[in-house]
Amino acid sequence: MPLPEEEKQYSYADYLTWSEDERREIIDGVPYMQAAPSPAHQLISGELHRQFANYLQGKPCNAYPAPFCVRLTKGDEKQNEDIKKVVEPDITIVCDKSKIDEKGCNGTPDLIIEVMSPSSIKHDRVTKFNKYEKAGVEEYWIVEPEGKIVSVFVLQSNDRYGRPEIYTEDEKITVSIFPDLIVDLSTVFPVK
Repeated sequence: MPLPEEEKQYSYADYLTWSEDERREIIDGVPYMQAAPSPAHQLISGELHRQFANYLQGKPCNAYPAPFCVRLTKGDEKQNEDIKKVVEPDITIVCDKSKIDEKGCNGTPDLIIEVMSPSSIKHDRVTKFNKYEKAGVEEYWIVEPEGKIVSVFVLQSNDRYGRPEIYTEDEKITVSIFPDLIVDLSTVFPVK
């Protein structure tokens, strides 16, 4: 893909023309390139996905690992050109099957997990945090491989994320949207 033009607003229509070999996201019409994940990132993401996918077997929800396209739409975007928020979270949980199509998720997922890399810290903690909160993602996890920490944000009744619950590598997380699911972090972070 040619370098993005300054001042141009990109949309999902543009996203569909880009090479599948390059991971990109669009936030408010601005494209962001995603770095290739490290082996540690892949192990963490894979283990979290395994725990969620095992729990969700036979349930109406599904866990989708990256790359998986999420169009954060409000429902009034009628054309691909109207969609200006396209993200590829590391793990996406969707319980409303009507939001799933052949291209990914069109609407707000129920839970999103982002595994941070050094180049994505601000993007995950600020930009995506604000977009996921505004879109109404019920639960948002930020996983920090270096510190072996997981910050869990839960949408409150005022449609804002409360203070995060912070978990370390030897703790267990009770998932707020699935109260009978306990994620064991002792198997998530690889030993160095």
